[in-house]
Amino acid sequence: MLTLIHKKRDNSSNQCFTENSHTMKSIPNLLSILLIILVVTACNQHTKEETVIVPAQASDFLGQWTLTIDGGWVGWLEVRQEEAYLDADLLWKWASVSPVANIHLQGDKLIVTRVGSLVRTKDDSGKAIREQIPTYTLEVSRDGANIKGYFLEPKANGLGVDSTAFTGILLPDVPAAPDLTNLKWGKSITLFNGTDLTGWKLTNKDQVNGFSVIDGVLVNDPVQPENGVHINYGNLQTEQEFEDFNLKLEVNVPPHSNSGVYLRGIYEVQVIDSYSQPLDAHNMGGIYSRITPSVNAEKPGGEWQTMNITLCDRHVSVILNGVMIIDNEPLYGPTGGAMHADVFIPGPLYLQGDHGKVAYRNIVLTPILKD
Repeated sequence: MLTLIHKKRDNSSNQCFTENSHTMKSIPNLLSILLIILVVTACNQHTKEETVIVPAQASDFLGQWTLTIDGGWVGWLEVRQEEAYLDADLLWKWASVSPVANIHLQGDKLIVTRVGSLVRTKDDSGKAIREQIPTYTLEVSRDGANIKGYFLEPKANGLGVDSTAFTGILLPDVPAAPDLTNLKWGKSITLFNGTDLTGWKLTNKDQVNGFSVIDGVLVNDPVQPENGVHINYGNLQTEQEFEDFNLKLEVNVPPHSNSGVYLRGIYEVQVIDSYSQPLDAHNMGGIYSRITPSVNAEKPGGEWQTMNITLCDRHVSVILNGVMIIDNEPLYGPTGGAMHADVFIPGPLYLQGDHGKVAYRNIVLTPILKD
């Protein structure tokens, strides 16, 4: 009887020992799990610390930036600190340089907005009945010494947003105006031979060439068919590229027509019938949306006019019909329709061919020699 009891106690003792042994073996496993949890938690906290958004400073974005836009387009952004607020001017693709609607910092980004006008319905006379004001947003971030971001544009039907990426490079200040009286000149180059389009090509080979030579004159006549099928006419550029130069030419723009001469492929000298119009940066001889002529010197549409243009050290002078209308003024960035965003590399001369009828003759370029 005692033996049985003793054996029972032994069995009970062994059972307890076995259970305790199992518990003791589990402790290291629990410690390992706890250690893993602590490590993971610490890693997560460390990761969160690394991805904390540092608020941007206005100084991160101040200055003038040339923008390279997806799709081969060019833009320009100038951000300024005014006395009590931020302000900016924006060029996007082919448009004019214009003030933005608003600009502010948001976290690590600069938010720039523009507004447009969208007519939804009209009455029988064509007067707008319902008009909406869409907002276009530029989200700008720093990327080392450069910037990058997206342009967000609401779809016209309201069903979504189109997003276009861009990058930007900070431009150095424009240097002092050059002394044009001490320039060294190279040999003059006759760019148009009066016979054919030798030395010229379309900027986009997939577009239609509206330029031809008629009686020794380079004529662009982008006629659209009456059936409503739109033809995409192209711009005509020189095969040669140039840095700084003087350009002389004669141009005849018919009444109400429009063209342009692009210096180095990035600065448009406006060609348009603006006779008797108030002074404006979009007038004949102006640098499109950037530099307004100081005086009106254009002739009526349909008459031959002379242009004498000097591009040197990011400055431009324009003599229209013998009158100085732009006198060695700074060029702060490209104009709408520029071929590229780099203001320092050579580029072609190109003539706008996708707008209206225009004629050119006696196109002569004289390069400026640099030391």
